[in-house]
Amino acid sequence: MSAAHAQSPYIEPWLRGTHPDVPAVGRAVLHGLELALDDLTKWTDGLTDAEVHSQPLGLNSIAFHLRHIARSTDRILNYAEGGQLSSEQLAALKAEKSGEESMAALLAEVEGSFSNAADRVRVLATANFDTPRGVGRKQLPTSIGGALIHVADHTQRHVGQVVTTAKVLKAMRE
Repeated sequence: MSAAHAQSPYIEPWLRGTHPDVPAVGRAVLHGLELALDDLTKWTDGLTDAEVHSQPLGLNSIAFHLRHIARSTDRILNYAEGGQLSSEQLAALKAEKSGEESMAALLAEVEGSFSNAADRVRVLATANFDTPRGVGRKQLPTSIGGALIHVADHTQRHVGQVVTTAKVLKAMRE
């Protein structure tokens, strides 16, 4: 369990007064990533490595979601920065559905991704959010602000799926 969940009562990241040096939109993204890590740590606590890789009721595995959260954060920020995906990022994307990592290794990948993302978000938070950006080969339109917000909302969507799958797995034990 993360230190944030160990404190009583739990205070969500956006209410902790952290990151006052980061403009509001960037600060909200950072808080969203922190909340995601808090929830991932809390709800996966006690799951076995086998459970994390299982697909109960045909749901995607928690392992997939953790890999996807970590790697998509990098990809979306790459687009926000005006880049396109590298061959390494494309290979990592294709490998998200498979792997045998331990729960600890999967959470470490998310933590590392979020740590890297925090530095990038701090820089992007000072940019003009309306600056156009293109996504993918088709260069679908977004902006720096759109990509920043999507990092947080996309992450939260997958965290919700992890929470649901973790609850299913724990209920199936009984």
